[in-house]
Amino acid sequence: MKKIVCLSVLFVFCLTWALTCHAASTAQRQAMLGALGSGVVEQEKARGPNEKESIQAQQRVSPDAVYPQKDMARPLTRQDIMMQSQVQGLTEQRRLPINNRKESVPLEAPPAWAQTPYNGDLVNQLRPFGADLFLGNFAGTWQSGMQGHYQIKPGDRIMVRLWGAVTFDGVVVVDQQGNIFIPEVGPISVEGVTNAGLQGSVDRQIKEVFTENVEAYVDLLSSQPVAVFVTGHVVRPGHYAGGPGDSVLYFLDRAGGIAPDSGSYRHIEVKRGRHLVASIDLYDFLVRGNLPDVQLEDGDVILVTKRGAGVSAMGLIRQQARFEFAAKKGQKGKDLLAMVQPQPGATHVSVSGTRNRAAFHTYMSLEEFSAFALRDEDVVEFHADRPGSTIMVGCAGAITGSSRYAVRKGCTLKDLLYYVGVDPATANCQAIYLKRRSVAMQQKKAIDDALRNLEKSVLTARSQSVDEAKIRVEEAALVQDFVKRASLIEPDGVVVVSHKGDLKNPILEEGDMIFIPQKSDVIQVVGEVAIPKAVVFDPRMKLKDYVESAGGFTDRADKSTVLVMKPNGEIGKVATLGITPGDQLMVMPMYDSKAVQAIKDIVQIIYQLAVSAGVVLIPLWT
Repeated sequence: MKKIVCLSVLFVFCLTWALTCHAASTAQRQAMLGALGSGVVEQEKARGPNEKESIQAQQRVSPDAVYPQKDMARPLTRQDIMMQSQVQGLTEQRRLPINNRKESVPLEAPPAWAQTPYNGDLVNQLRPFGADLFLGNFAGTWQSGMQGHYQIKPGDRIMVRLWGAVTFDGVVVVDQQGNIFIPEVGPISVEGVTNAGLQGSVDRQIKEVFTENVEAYVDLLSSQPVAVFVTGHVVRPGHYAGGPGDSVLYFLDRAGGIAPDSGSYRHIEVKRGRHLVASIDLYDFLVRGNLPDVQLEDGDVILVTKRGAGVSAMGLIRQQARFEFAAKKGQKGKDLLAMVQPQPGATHVSVSGTRNRAAFHTYMSLEEFSAFALRDEDVVEFHADRPGSTIMVGCAGAITGSSRYAVRKGCTLKDLLYYVGVDPATANCQAIYLKRRSVAMQQKKAIDDALRNLEKSVLTARSQSVDEAKIRVEEAALVQDFVKRASLIEPDGVVVVSHKGDLKNPILEEGDMIFIPQKSDVIQVVGEVAIPKAVVFDPRMKLKDYVESAGGFTDRADKSTVLVMKPNGEIGKVATLGITPGDQLMVMPMYDSKAVQAIKDIVQIIYQLAVSAGVVLIPLWT
């Protein structure tokens, strides 16, 4: 009895406590709602009459107001702004959809499920600026040395012809003293004479023996090859042969090019014995096309020195690469800007490196970067950090006005439709849809992943016997053919924005294409029918009537699975969506689960292709 009394007292206490809490909570909610209502009243009082009228006008927006179906003789206007917006020269405020409410800015980043690739460390993938020079293009050529600046050397062959008081016609060789010998004339010195000055030099020396009545003609027939040492920071140091007219680039290319991690593109030396003949900066050749005119000789040495101070540049520039500075210190951002040529959209720069043996990071505008002091091994990335306030979207279909519109970010579909003129006689305003680039990319990504998993499952399937292994091999060949054909199909990226006349109002993205289909009384019948064709819509006809008008089902048709694609992009079963004018009926194939082991995955991919691209892909084994 005491236990019952105690339990009763405890029950009454708990009930009283719960009612008290509920009353307090209710009072608190009422107080909050009262404060909220007071705030709304104050905001209404603060609004001007123009703002109130604008908000009321927005609340009255509907698809019927955007696209009236009757008595529309010209593009729909909003106080004639829409018609005037087509006239060039109007201000941006008249060309863009404007309202007094706050714009909802769309997210720049996709959601996590979008499966966008992760951008890893790109610095290690960068090649030195100028690395494309050494791909074998210079090593595949050979200069004979017949250029005008070529200097005659011992061993060269020269054709000489004399007529008049003395006649001679023959080929002479330059001896070790640098002379050629002509009968009745004697030795003539030609070593060191350029090919362009050879004729004049021989004429002058002949005139010293025969002052008149002797004419001469000389021509350099061949030159001696040279062998040059290529050493230092190159891929394959060694001794390489070439023509005396070949450039330094020829020999560097023969040596495999400059070592990408250690070689310098700005400090290349040409040595003859202990003397420095030339110092070459390949950046001068890469940027301005200047290359020192150096005639190489036997035994010359081409030395590629150690790479100097440099930075890695990437982002919004013409060429992402590792750039080397001519000097070791004192380099500013403006020196790098002169080489990388940022793209017009680049506005900011991030710099990562080491200062005082500690990690260093900074971020600045492009103007501030010009005076910034760079250090060796800095990583510089150029960004576009001033997003534009407008995007470009397009319209197509049964429209009468412009096909491209520059609108503010955050503009919605209905905002833009105020400015789109349509032809009421042909436009199907109940079937508006849009195509979005990001959606098409995600659809393609999903299909590619499914194809990759399908191929993996087929190629790694185990066999219990030799006969089963042969079947698996044939199966794999068929699946690979299916994967190859399916990978070539590109999704449309259709976004369904209307359903039974109810138009949604999504925020537009860059590159969106809005489609206003034309009215159609035709039903397309495709897929597993005898003769895919178009049939005029008849409200008395059923699904089987349309199929029979296309020749009936094929032997491979799945009679229980017929999809319908609506003009607005909706796809579903006929039993759910019905058949209306302008629809496309897709008869799906039927598959024997015993034919291929991975038939479920294949069917899923076929349905993905049908939904995303409107294509019924038939495997070869059906």
